[in-house]
Amino acid sequence: MKREPSHFADRELVLIYIAKRLSEALEVEEIFTGEGLDYCVEADEYHGGFLFRTTRTGAFFYVATDEEARAEEILLRSKRKPLSKELRQRH
Repeated sequence: MKREPSHFADRELVLIYIAKRLSEALEVEEIFTGEGLDYCVEADEYHGGFLFRTTRTGAFFYVATDEEARAEEILLRSKRKPLSKELRQRH
C-alpha cells in the first residue's frame, strides 16, 4: 500500500524502480497495492537519452530494505525490470 515516508521512520528505504510515464507509475502502484506491499513513491529527476542527454521527471518507488527481494520478485512477475543493485539508492 502507498505510504508516506514517515510510515518508514525507523526503517531504511531502497529505490527499487523508476517509472518514466504516468501510466506506468499507476500500473506499478496497482501491482504493489494488490500484493499488499508497503511502498513510498515520489517524483524526482533522472537523466535519459543516449545521444542527447535530457533531464526528465519520473516516479521513484521505494520499499523497506527487508521487502526489497519481495518487491523485486513482484516487478519481475509483472514483466518489469527492477533497478540494478548498483543503481539502488538507500535512504
